[in-house]
Amino acid sequence: MPDEKFDEPDCLRRLANGDENAARELLRHFHPFVLKLVRAHLPRRLSEEDLTQMIFIRIFQNLDKYSGNVPLQHWISRVAVNTCLNELRAEKRRPEWRLADFDEGTAAAIELLARTESETATPDDAQMAKDLLARLLGHLSPDDRLLVTWLHLEERSIQEIHSLTGWSRAAIKVRAFRARAKLKKMLGQSATLEIAFAA
Repeated sequence: MPDEKFDEPDCLRRLANGDENAARELLRHFHPFVLKLVRAHLPRRLSEEDLTQMIFIRIFQNLDKYSGNVPLQHWISRVAVNTCLNELRAEKRRPEWRLADFDEGTAAAIELLARTESETATPDDAQMAKDLLARLLGHLSPDDRLLVTWLHLEERSIQEIHSLTGWSRAAIKVRAFRARAKLKKMLGQSATLEIAFAA
């Protein structure tokens, strides 16, 4: 956290008494953390600032429900992740895509990346792969997108994901396996993705 002087218990006490400065301090302290979570789970229809603002509104509306049994940062992360998931669920998703379902440029990029050897990849190929992955993740269900992002892109542990979401460890492993299978299927069992997302 950027503000090492942040006094969490004092801030919460002052917030309970309606202190607006305490609300500003809490916002300033946790904004970078919430923004990072939002960027990892951003629905396509919302800007990151709009979603971050929505999360902080929910945090302030429900702060009286914070029991103190878990660190405040964990509670805030759960509010943020649940808000992002709810917004993602609100968007209509297609569970599977064929190459013909993509626009001409995306289809050409998929074919090019499938033929490109990793040793001969250029910086443009790497950027194209990142863009393609972002598009593919955008078409997964919210839960699948969350797991692939956390497990494979952010390299979080199953225990961390369990702590953030409350999902059982077995459910996390099953969902992650299914999410990888969906990604592979979307690209017609592309060898490139099989290697990149091997469990």
